[in-house]
Amino acid sequence: MPDKKFIAIGDIHGCADTLETMLESIDEYTNRIYVFLGDYIDRGPDSRRVIDLLLDFEQSHQCVWLRGNHEQMLLEAMESDDYSLWLYNGGEATIRSYIKEFGSFQIPDIHETFYKDTTLYFDTSQYFFVHAGLNPNRTIKDSLKHDRYTKEFLWDRSHLQTNDNVWEKTVVFGHTPMMEPLLTKNMIGIDTGCVYGESRGMGKLTAVLLPEIKFIQKNCTD
Repeated sequence: MPDKKFIAIGDIHGCADTLETMLESIDEYTNRIYVFLGDYIDRGPDSRRVIDLLLDFEQSHQCVWLRGNHEQMLLEAMESDDYSLWLYNGGEATIRSYIKEFGSFQIPDIHETFYKDTTLYFDTSQYFFVHAGLNPNRTIKDSLKHDRYTKEFLWDRSHLQTNDNVWEKTVVFGHTPMMEPLLTKNMIGIDTGCVYGESRGMGKLTAVLLPEIKFIQKNCTD
């Protein structure tokens, strides 16, 4: 996709009020592809409303929805009827948000479709967008060859342990909360721990305009 412009948005984790403020702030940018890096749900107070806001935003913007490890855990829980791993990782907050709206835990069909339609990566000529990351010692092309490698896109943090990589282009990712956005060789990390708050030196939702590499941040108001 030559000459395309993007906005990537980091991990939201159920922080619906903060997301709403961010969407209002980035609404002005036209002719952009909005790439959401996953982890829309869990831990924060209103995951259900987050999905409603995103679905509404999609009506007037070109959006790419990446899958985070938290959406993956939700889908696996629904498929297997084993909710233990998901609950251990913050799924209870998501369940409560649906109960608050519907009186019992039920996921509307449109939300379930949203979760299932999320993708593991978004590949462009300049950038490779992914939720977590990928092996820094393997090219992006090689990582895409096998399913066992693409599953790493949901969880991998090995790239954060080195200052070097063999990637062909810049990888834009979330997943690992940091006090400030990470900008280094072939890496842009934008999970600034929105759901964790100022007490841990985080508490911001971050977006990045590309190719300008201009960061937009909103303090968590949830």
